[in-house]
Amino acid sequence: MATTLVRPRTVVPLASRAHKAPALRHLGPNWYASVMGTAIIANAGATLPYQVPGQRVACQIVWVLSAVALAVLLAARAGHWLHHRDQARAHLLDPAVAPFYGCLSMALLAVGGGTLIVGKDLIGTGAAVAVDAVLFTVGTATGLVMAVVVPYLMVVRHKVVASQATPVWLLPLVAPMVSAAVGPLLVPHLPAGQPREALLLACYAMFGVSLLATLLMLPLIFGRLILSGPLPLALTPALFLVLGPLGQSTTAVNQLADVAPGAVDASYAHALGAFAVVYGVPVMGFALLWLALAAAMLVRAARGGMGFAMTWWALTFPVGTCVTGAAGLARHTGLDAFAWLAAALFLGLVTAWLAAAAHTLRGLFSGRLLPRTA
Repeated sequence: MATTLVRPRTVVPLASRAHKAPALRHLGPNWYASVMGTAIIANAGATLPYQVPGQRVACQIVWVLSAVALAVLLAARAGHWLHHRDQARAHLLDPAVAPFYGCLSMALLAVGGGTLIVGKDLIGTGAAVAVDAVLFTVGTATGLVMAVVVPYLMVVRHKVVASQATPVWLLPLVAPMVSAAVGPLLVPHLPAGQPREALLLACYAMFGVSLLATLLMLPLIFGRLILSGPLPLALTPALFLVLGPLGQSTTAVNQLADVAPGAVDASYAHALGAFAVVYGVPVMGFALLWLALAAAMLVRAARGGMGFAMTWWALTFPVGTCVTGAAGLARHTGLDAFAWLAAALFLGLVTAWLAAAAHTLRGLFSGRLLPRTA
């Protein structure tokens, strides 16, 4: 008679799994904002109306840095889900953290766009197109999923109240707008005819998805500020997130207008070029108004003792979208004023990035940002 020895399945307790990578337990999706903020330096710097010697090389270096940071962070976040699934699920059910899942999409898209803007100088156009196509596809799919999943969770699971509204709620809604802004980079590399037209119109559709969703959310955010007062000090930099959909939508319509002549009928291309200016100028005006308001609130918070938090990265990517938006308007209007505006905003962007990056590195080395305890 033969006997079979069945070994009992070993169950690894959650605490044991968490012990394998304790620092990763505190690594939330908000860390993707650092990749976004780094990539936008390269993307905006390479498309500025004014270029100085060495500027493009500097943008290439920053793009490499953003690509490396993305790869490291993707691996670290995979470890987070592997060893700390309870915490990862808790993040999705936390109304203060769940919106940051939109940052994954934007990080992929920002690095992908930079690959075609400056990365092609280092890896060649063919490889850059292939890399961007992958990152754009994955980033767009992720962004569209999160644009549905996060609002769904807010309705059925998060149980939020109006006084909790913050600009962070915009993050999953802005992701499709980033797709609309970087998608045009791929249009000229598609076969002429329906492939180009399909991608162009898909980008306009994502522009509409993000714009209308943002218009629904902004009144809640501004109403919360008026009725409940300023945000907590550490959250004050998040006010700059409102610039994201404003600057990114202006960038999108200008980028789409650039490639429209090779994708759609000439009459439509001409109309889309006019729309880029008719839409972009008023929205950029409102962006400057909000920028002044957010800057005033930031100064108030700094005087009140605001310390460093990862929310400082909100001072980078949204401002960067205003740089690219102003640069696009400079191309389509020929006005020097928009070129000067883009350059001035870029200087502010670089300053904010240096401050956020320095404090982030200091926090990492000291263990304050990612404590090495489970």
